[in-house]
Amino acid sequence: MAKLRQFGILTPGLSVGATTAALALAIVLTVVTTEAAHAQSFQLLYTFSGGDGAHPIAGLTMDRGGKLYGTVRTGHSGSNWGGAYQLRPAGSGWVFDDLYIFDGTLLGGVVFGPDGVLYGTSPNNIAGHPYGYVYNLRPGVSACKTALCFWDVTLLYAFSGGADGGTPLYGDLIFDQSGNMYGTASLGGSGNGVVYEMTRSGGGWSQQPLYAFSGGPDGASPYNGLVFDNAGNLYGTTTQGGASGNGTVFELSPSGGGWTETVIYSFQGGNDGSYPTAGLIFDQSGNLYGATASGGTGGGGTVFELSASGGSWTHSVLYNFTGSAQCGPWGTLVMQAGNLYGTTMCDGANNVGNVFELMSSGGGWTYNSLWDFTGGNDGKNPYCSVLFDAAGNLYGTASNGGSHGVGVVWEITP
Repeated sequence: MAKLRQFGILTPGLSVGATTAALALAIVLTVVTTEAAHAQSFQLLYTFSGGDGAHPIAGLTMDRGGKLYGTVRTGHSGSNWGGAYQLRPAGSGWVFDDLYIFDGTLLGGVVFGPDGVLYGTSPNNIAGHPYGYVYNLRPGVSACKTALCFWDVTLLYAFSGGADGGTPLYGDLIFDQSGNMYGTASLGGSGNGVVYEMTRSGGGWSQQPLYAFSGGPDGASPYNGLVFDNAGNLYGTTTQGGASGNGTVFELSPSGGGWTETVIYSFQGGNDGSYPTAGLIFDQSGNLYGATASGGTGGGGTVFELSASGGSWTHSVLYNFTGSAQCGPWGTLVMQAGNLYGTTMCDGANNVGNVFELMSSGGGWTYNSLWDFTGGNDGKNPYCSVLFDAAGNLYGTASNGGSHGVGVVWEITP
């Protein structure tokens, strides 16, 4: 098994078929339910064993049929290979299918592009692409005749670690109305990371760095993805750099055929927080929301808002987590019905992470912990953003814990 698909991603359009049928892992799961505080019901949808992957860092994507898609950082028969998977509902349980096993780790998730194809990034690859790559993933064109049929993976772009960037980490790719892709790489450029665009070119894709961070006041090391405003400007965070070296929130605006970067907030590393690993979201009024993994009055990170007024932005802390450095939210927040939702990596009642809600109420915000992980079978250390379905159920992952210690997929129902 040591040579399983070691060079699988290097051939564009490669169909991996059924060469690894021995790894078939379509398992119908029994849903285990326990009651949490605030009348929430927590359910395990899947527990990773290690042979089917380990340590799901990224959150989940759902298709119109209710199937879930995600990635694991490593695992797969004791290797360091990450993978993409699907969970599909079947009766009262869920069926797990491996979609592809990569010869590198995966930290970011997969998202559907305008063409209905899944897209994602990897920070590294042991077979010639140490600085990572962008890929897409789609079902094979041939009928599946075995117990396990991997999807087809196409390598769209391999980073060089130079001016084009390198080592994309946790952020999902985003698309503009023309179908172009945008993302961040934590290294490369001048050594401090880049924002890049990918456009279709001659039946393939071409990559163009839009901005290279200097590591000074403009920021350094973007870990997460980007968001557009209605005018076509891009916004994101860097975990380092800025006026005090504690990270930034930045804007990139199209200008004269290029892009101009503006730092709209530099974290001071005190009560305002530091180390913003999470990305940003907008509300309908144009306010930005994000989170820091460290700092704040409780030491465990913050949730913050940036409000635009008169050409500048005002920063407000909405909530302070109690905990340790880098234990706060790593995943980008989600807004649902005016409330904010997310996870902490190692805050919460048991210091192994939780799922939280911030309810907008009377001009302020009320905090609820929807689930405090115990570190046992329910998992621990969620890095992910959460996902809502149409019925208001929440889905996510925990990178560790579970009965095998290597992570779980969970659901919280109201």
